[in-house]
Amino acid sequence: MSLSPAAQVIDVRDATEFSEGHVQGAINLNVENGDLAAAFAGLDKGAAYSVYCRSGRRSAIAADLMAKAGFTKVTDLGALEDAAKSLNLPIVTK
Repeated sequence: MSLSPAAQVIDVRDATEFSEGHVQGAINLNVENGDLAAAFAGLDKGAAYSVYCRSGRRSAIAADLMAKAGFTKVTDLGALEDAAKSLNLPIVTK
């Protein structure tokens, strides 16, 4: 699967997990603490988004929440490593 580079990549894990390693260019919007839902108002519902987490559980929740909120182009990439491979992007560690 090859995704459009125009898709915004969203890491839905917590800030600590994000800082330990994330897909290059991803933004961090934690699905479990409400950050993702709080950001909905500022996101374009017609734009393309790709979401991922550690194992795929939270990204599935995030994709479902986004679809229910009216987002029409959401791709669940599953786990971090799978997302990096699908997007052909490196994992950035600090």
